[in-house]
Amino acid sequence: MADHPHKRRLLRTLPALAVLAALTVLFVRWNNTALETACFAPRLAGLPDGFDGCRLAVLSDLHGAEFGEGNADLFAAVAAVSPDYIFYLGDLEDLYRGPREGYAEMLAEGLSSIAPLYYVTGNHEWAIGGVPELKERLEAHGAHVLSNEFTPLERNGDTVVLAGIDDPNGYADQKTPEQVAAEVSAAYGDPFWLLLAHRNNGFAERYSLLGAGLVLSGHGHGGIIRLPFTDGLLSTDRTFFPSYTAGFYEKNGSALFVTRGLGNSGPTFRLFNRPEIAVVTLRKSS
Repeated sequence: MADHPHKRRLLRTLPALAVLAALTVLFVRWNNTALETACFAPRLAGLPDGFDGCRLAVLSDLHGAEFGEGNADLFAAVAAVSPDYIFYLGDLEDLYRGPREGYAEMLAEGLSSIAPLYYVTGNHEWAIGGVPELKERLEAHGAHVLSNEFTPLERNGDTVVLAGIDDPNGYADQKTPEQVAAEVSAAYGDPFWLLLAHRNNGFAERYSLLGAGLVLSGHGHGGIIRLPFTDGLLSTDRTFFPSYTAGFYEKNGSALFVTRGLGNSGPTFRLFNRPEIAVVTLRKSS
């Protein structure tokens, strides 16, 4: 008895479908595990001459991810760009997976051995809890933790001010960003200053009004799934077509840089949006 033609077509199609499914799985895995180094060179009004060419490695949103054993691949990729400073912008670990023993210390030691490391908290640190102890552990392993405070950075005889704020998930009575900005002004007059603030979606209505020359943020995960002609498909709050998710933006005389980050929270995944090591080379506006 002859095979039915539909059955023969199905048998011919199944191997092709299996190959397509396997390639799709590999592509999605590559999108979530293959590090990408992305370079940016903004021209910033008021940047002191001594910081022209200053190279920043901007990292965020690891959510407990590991690139190579002990994050060796991450450290090697960061070291390869020879940064002057490394800024880590929060969400070191993930609420839904929980903290891993020694993970924060390993990250702090590995990154601070490359260049001075400055860190601010994200929303997941506060959701997990134990933030004061986390900050102490990070400091003990080489990180400079900025908790609603600021510090001068010096390069080639010039100074800029670096400020960092805790995530809004922090203490109800913590200093506001406006108070931190007022303290910067009181201490330094009208300096060029940088602000590390985890949440990208605070820029338009709040952080852009503080007077910082450059705000650096994460949190947006690049819009999770990046599509042509969009700034990503989903915000981390699960709203469609968010803005301020990747790259540079300007508003109210202030600039914002948002890194797409490195990891995923809970069951989410990246698509057309590889884990990013952002290299921001500061340039003085002519």
